[in-house]
Order: sequence, then structure tokens, then C-alpha cells
Amino acid sequence: MFGKKSQHEASEDLTTPEAVVRGQKVYDRIVAGQCKDVVAELDAAHGRDRRSRRAS
Repeated sequence: MFGKKSQHEASEDLTTPEAVVRGQKVYDRIVAGQCKDVVAELDAAHGRDRRSRRAS
């Protein structure tokens, strides 16, 4: 709607057990104060390209 991607167009199901484990690892780094760029680490954990997201 209005040029933005809907949640249904997401490239990966973030509710799979594997995706949850990857997200939990990033969350643990955030809580421990080890995470410098949350968005970059979550994108990397879930195989997303930041440049293509920002272009849309």
C-alpha cells in the first residue's frame, strides 16, 4: 500500500525455530551491550540486504 511492502511480502518467515534462534542470538548481544548496530546485525542474521530495503 502506498509503495511500501506489506508484511506478507517478507522474504523469510521469522517465526521458524531457526529464525527465532538467530534473532535470540542478536537479542542476547543487545542485552550484553555487545551490539553496535542492531538493524545491521538483525539484517545479517536473517539474510536481508539493507541497501535493497532502503531503496523501496
